[in-house]
Amino acid sequence: MQVMDAITEILKREGMTTMFCFPTTPIIEAAVAGGLRPVICRQERVGVHMADGFARVTNGRPAGVFAMQYGPGAENAFAGIASAYSDSTPLLLLPLGHPRDTAQMFPLFNSTRTYASVTKHVEPVHMPEHAVPAMRRAFNALKNGRPGPVMLEIPTDVMTAEFEGNQVDYTVVKQVRSAADEDDIDAAAKLLIAAKAPVLIAGQGVLYAEASPELMQLAELLELPVMTTTDGKSAFPEDHDLALGSGGVVYTGHGRSLLFDSDVIFAIGTSLTRHNISTPIIPEGKRIIHATNDTRDLYKANDTEIPILGDAKLVLAQLVEAVKDRLGKKTHATGAKKKIAGLKAEWLGRWEAKLRSTERPICPYFVMSEFQRVIPSEDAIVTHDSGSPRDQLLPFYVAKKPRGYMGWGKSHQLGTGLGLAIGAKVGAPDKMCVNFMGDAAFGMTGLDFETAVRCGVPICTVVLNNASMAIEIPHMKLSHEKHRARDLGGSYAALARDLGGWSERVDDPSQIGEAILRARRQTEEGRACLLEFITSQETAFSRREA
Repeated sequence: MQVMDAITEILKREGMTTMFCFPTTPIIEAAVAGGLRPVICRQERVGVHMADGFARVTNGRPAGVFAMQYGPGAENAFAGIASAYSDSTPLLLLPLGHPRDTAQMFPLFNSTRTYASVTKHVEPVHMPEHAVPAMRRAFNALKNGRPGPVMLEIPTDVMTAEFEGNQVDYTVVKQVRSAADEDDIDAAAKLLIAAKAPVLIAGQGVLYAEASPELMQLAELLELPVMTTTDGKSAFPEDHDLALGSGGVVYTGHGRSLLFDSDVIFAIGTSLTRHNISTPIIPEGKRIIHATNDTRDLYKANDTEIPILGDAKLVLAQLVEAVKDRLGKKTHATGAKKKIAGLKAEWLGRWEAKLRSTERPICPYFVMSEFQRVIPSEDAIVTHDSGSPRDQLLPFYVAKKPRGYMGWGKSHQLGTGLGLAIGAKVGAPDKMCVNFMGDAAFGMTGLDFETAVRCGVPICTVVLNNASMAIEIPHMKLSHEKHRARDLGGSYAALARDLGGWSERVDDPSQIGEAILRARRQTEEGRACLLEFITSQETAFSRREA
């Protein structure tokens, strides 16, 4: 048995069935020999995104794993890992290291040194006998506390070295959780009951804790409006009459209004990092209850009246019981449902023209509206890409089930959504997995559509092709006037066909719904598909509605 065989055995015990990877690293052959499925990407950044999407839809059980070669392979993965770190995704990264006798020589790339800033835990494995303890520490970091990418760099001569013995002495790492201090819970329950206009902000920690049932129970008990972060979108059903949608770079009209008019904010499963894309920015003067499983989050961005440390599922369950004890047989009403209904109707009325537009070129809001009309949200896992598709989709897409939407944004390279969708489909093969991306994003990572084709991962990619970087219109006036600097070009449907997938190019708005249904049938038959919609340069977003 070699070290790579021992690592494979541990991966299998920890529930891994898939390894996302790019050659050259011998762990691929060992993993396949051990029964794992390899998904070979076209470039390492996208491969990391695939592992990221897989980990999200499986809630990190199992985590995503990505293996790559030393030097260029490890270097090229950096952007994907930085993104996973910013979004706290549980990934196990296995970069090959240079042989030990040359590893410290300049200018050879050292993953352990370079990735320390964008991993939760990083460790070199210098000796064969260190492999099992290092894997144990890695899975402890993956399973416990705040999630995040974990890296073990294994030199090539260690990876292929003989492992002492024929058995691997390894017990599966247990996930441990902690409840909150009872005094903190009681204080939070008291403040929430006394609040005149409370709002709850739920982050993706609620998703990883699988705490959506407890979240709904607390919201209904207190008639408490719920907003999510971008990463936390789908933690609360957005067709619920207490749902405010997500907040960050864009908001629903009713969400923004209630957030600004609130007196008490209860945030759970979110770091509340001040980031204008992914996190609602809390206005001054609010009383804040903040529950997180990471002490680094407390007081980081806001003065906090009641800090709570604990697992989101356990904390919410504690709060439900504390609120019930305080209320007794009394009901609690805030009038939030009626207010949300009125504000929501008014906001949707302002956007009705775009959501129902039959103009040519096609309005991207109409594409998204038609998608929701013909594809039940319960059947799909949807993600966006950076820029306009994200800002257009987030406020209006109604996610009804946990993990029915994958939001992201703190570190936001163009092209991330394609890899996320591929990984999601591997982790949830019964769902229609869809990524909405612009033509600029496709230019970054589009060739990995061939990975979905080659590996039999039937995703649906929706390209909103406006032949331009429209979001840059206010910022690139002179360069565009002189050099057409914003213009992009290409027939992406033709490219998808050449890469072996099914595709369709649509410029008639009356054909959008039927084209989406045709694409769904293709994915059900096992084919990766791409829909290219010829869209307008729409740059109006739901950002400032009160």
